[in-house]
Amino acid sequence: MSDELVEAVPSSVPHPIRQMRPSNTSETNSSTALLGDRSTIGKSLHIKGEITGSESLYIEGKVEGSISLPADRVTVGRDGRVSADIEAQEIVVLGEVVGSCEASDHFDIRSKGSVCGDIVVSRISVEDGAFLTGSIDIRRESALEAEEHEQVEFAQVN
Repeated sequence: MSDELVEAVPSSVPHPIRQMRPSNTSETNSSTALLGDRSTIGKSLHIKGEITGSESLYIEGKVEGSISLPADRVTVGRDGRVSADIEAQEIVVLGEVVGSCEASDHFDIRSKGSVCGDIVVSRISVEDGAFLTGSIDIRRESALEAEEHEQVEFAQVN
């Protein structure tokens, strides 16, 4: 596609190629900003060890060890193979996970995903066709945390 065609699109209509093309300047609309703070482990990568940090992680390769991203999302892609304990705010499994998982918010196993291990979570969803072996421990917020959460929501509404 030529640059002339991209430039001919009116600026009021979003253009998918224009949105995904990285900018040459330091503006915030680069391809990284569109994805947010997320790291990717590609199909050909095999990592052994401990992964910690403060950004979301998308795994298409192989990971062995432990993953601790307590305030972020861990996504195991369709080609992802993880033999690790995972701790995150949100965990999405499209591939294969062997190990215990602790999600402070939500755990989601998609249709072709498989998990072999214990799960500790406050919310969980399992699609038809997903494979799950292990125990599920669904924990509710403590009464104090629930009261604080309600107060924050009430303060935001008013």
